[in-house]
Amino acid sequence: MMSTVLRWLILVTFIALTISGNVLVCLAVATSRHLRKINNCFIVSLAVADLLLALLVLPFSAMLELRNGRWPLGGVLCNIYISLDVMLCTASILTLLAISVDRYLAISRPLCYPMRVTPPRVAITLTGIWVCSLAVSFLPNNLGWNTPDFRVHNLNWHMWDEGDEGRICRYEWNNKCVLLFSIGVFYLPLLVMCGVYYRIFSVAREQVCRIRAATPSCAQSASASVREHKATVTLAAVLGAFVLCWFPYFTYFTYLGMWTDTKPSQVTHSVVLWMGYLNSALNPILYPALNRDFRQAYGQLLQCRQPNKGKASCFIPFQIKQTFVSKPQQNDQKQSDPTEHSHLTF
Repeated sequence: MMSTVLRWLILVTFIALTISGNVLVCLAVATSRHLRKINNCFIVSLAVADLLLALLVLPFSAMLELRNGRWPLGGVLCNIYISLDVMLCTASILTLLAISVDRYLAISRPLCYPMRVTPPRVAITLTGIWVCSLAVSFLPNNLGWNTPDFRVHNLNWHMWDEGDEGRICRYEWNNKCVLLFSIGVFYLPLLVMCGVYYRIFSVAREQVCRIRAATPSCAQSASASVREHKATVTLAAVLGAFVLCWFPYFTYFTYLGMWTDTKPSQVTHSVVLWMGYLNSALNPILYPALNRDFRQAYGQLLQCRQPNKGKASCFIPFQIKQTFVSKPQQNDQKQSDPTEHSHLTF
């Protein structure tokens, strides 16, 4: 009895934290005028995907945990629940990929960023993410592409009819199509994100080195070292959380799909599934909360104050700040190129 109550409290707390964190992200953008930037659309899309997951999927997943995997709500609702789960998780992962690319475009050539990232392109990208997520979730599950016999399962289940041993509502990963799904939805985005974040870190180090060369004072060198350390910690947190949450899930279910005779353990299934869900709870912390403007909006919302309407920079992982270094005076004075010594602040 105590074990059931403890599990219930943990699951309810987890769902509540996921909902509140993503609602906070949406409210921060909605109430703070200086956060209504075009690149924040990706953050809002990510928060919406994670919020819908917490509202439409996690309560049913928690019910399955408390009922040892038995599903009492019939086959139609089971297929809808599974499709929503796959769709929202896929939308979250693809949006994380879009955020990494957006960050790279912002930091690699900041002066060209407004011409590269335009409202039509952002709208097309977000539409493509959600349409792709809808296609890879509802089509296979409702056309039988994910089952060994290519038939739609669970259609003969009736409401409140759990059968003799209980109805187990799980996504079927029982043929080689699961490999294509895992590569397209997780492994390929993971490789792209690793490459993009490596390039971001490389650009950050190059900018820090230029600062050290241009301003040899101890104070400036120490400040540059601190910024480089923060860049390393931020990138490690962002990429590490993504890998930690989703790698066990896709690796485990890919293994099940390739070896159809393997029967998944209920405990292992629950652990890897909720580790994937954990990413939706961490996203409101790792992405907006690592930005000073979002942190300020968070604080004002939690204190029930209207956000300041002052000037604030666009959301990118690192805010580009231009450092102007004057050159020695010669016959005719010249100012240095304002983009020559750009560096990163947090």
